[in-house]
Amino acid sequence: MTAQLYCGRFRLSLERPLVMGVVNVTPDSFSDGGRFLEPAAAIAHAHRLIEEGADLIDLGAESSRPGAVALVTAEEELRRLLPVLRGLRDAPVPLSVDTIKPEVMRAALAEGATMINDINALRAPGAVAAVAAADAAVCLMHMQGTPGTMQQHPSYADVVAEVKAFLLERVRAARDAGIALERIAIDPGFGFGKTLEHNLELLRHLREFEVLGVPVLAGWSRKSSLGQITGRPAGERLAASVAAALIAAQNGARILRVHDVAATREALAVLAAVENT
Repeated sequence: MTAQLYCGRFRLSLERPLVMGVVNVTPDSFSDGGRFLEPAAAIAHAHRLIEEGADLIDLGAESSRPGAVALVTAEEELRRLLPVLRGLRDAPVPLSVDTIKPEVMRAALAEGATMINDINALRAPGAVAAVAAADAAVCLMHMQGTPGTMQQHPSYADVVAEVKAFLLERVRAARDAGIALERIAIDPGFGFGKTLEHNLELLRHLREFEVLGVPVLAGWSRKSSLGQITGRPAGERLAASVAAALIAAQNGARILRVHDVAATREALAVLAAVENT
């Protein structure tokens, strides 16, 4: 696996798991919809996550929760996103933008974003070219179906093999377009077109994705699978989220996408202390 992730001017060491803090600039995200829709609130929250130890900040201006219908136009997405990006331009960590739209990617990169987090794995026409033309990192995610349909009837013959084959093809497509391996991360897409058992099977076999030669991002924070396991609503899944993040880290994940940065960093510090003694 590459030793660093190149995010524009940033070089992030992958020797320890990185923590990516989530900032949803949306009215309808499953865990915190509307709390950070106003730019000032989103900017303040991002700074708070950085103070808690976030290595990256992931900004999203269109909800991709299960059942979401993608009605947000590029113009509306940018209206929500750009003031926040501009307010965070001098942030000391990379700013990732969670989007599937090439026009949003280009505008965000022009405003200082140094990573694109694409649940569609750069499959939209022009998306690969938008990232290739910059020096930003990209995270390629697997999703079966669309956010509106993905949880209706997820089905796989072998979920690990199929997700791995898809991500290998997308890494090759990115490389063929001129995106260096050091700029690429992958995400198995926990909760995106998977049942609870699919998600657990991917988590158990996460190390198998290391053969792709790029860091694995794991996003379990507050997700419905944790609700199925614990019976807790989204706002009460902190302990389960931290547990899932630790298991992902132990199984090879190098980037953990979380809402609760401080708690995750403390848990990772305990894990590191155990592993280094």
